[in-house]
Amino acid sequence: MSYSPRLKEKYSAEIIPTMTEKFGYKTVMRVPKLQKIVLSQGMGDAVADKKLIESAVADLSKIAGQKAITTISKKDISNFKLRKGMPIGTKVTLRGDKMYDFLDRLLAVALPRTRDFRGINPKGFDGRGNFNLGVKEHIIFPEIDIDKVNRILGMDISFVTSAESDEEAKALLDAFGFPFIKK
Repeated sequence: MSYSPRLKEKYSAEIIPTMTEKFGYKTVMRVPKLQKIVLSQGMGDAVADKKLIESAVADLSKIAGQKAITTISKKDISNFKLRKGMPIGTKVTLRGDKMYDFLDRLLAVALPRTRDFRGINPKGFDGRGNFNLGVKEHIIFPEIDIDKVNRILGMDISFVTSAESDEEAKALLDAFGFPFIKK
């Protein structure tokens, strides 16, 4: 018996039929799906301290379950003491089973651990069916040992879907169990 993520099975068993019925798709291939999840952290302070980037890469790699990369600046900005080629952030792109595993951990464990959590604001859609979410503290993930963290960092999480409109993307994410705030 090979392993298959819980949300991946839920997508094929429940979400596809529900979405097909709701939006009247003629074929299963038209049903929107989650293509990738991108986790990124901007670290402006890394210009002064290179060790910050190393610890951020290690933490983001633990959270994602896959090696994170360092993003580097593309041009010089003298006001920020920034030179071309300096490390200024970290990112990791998740696809396939790792993506579904991360999404499951995010929805079931990490988001409920957020302080004063009342739900996700549904204003993060970009008009093309993608959703962006900001997390203020990376310590909400159970993989991070709070005692070993020297600095609490925020991160941006982008959910890239194949949906053509925000309405379809919101219906897809709702079906996965995103706790959107009801208006």
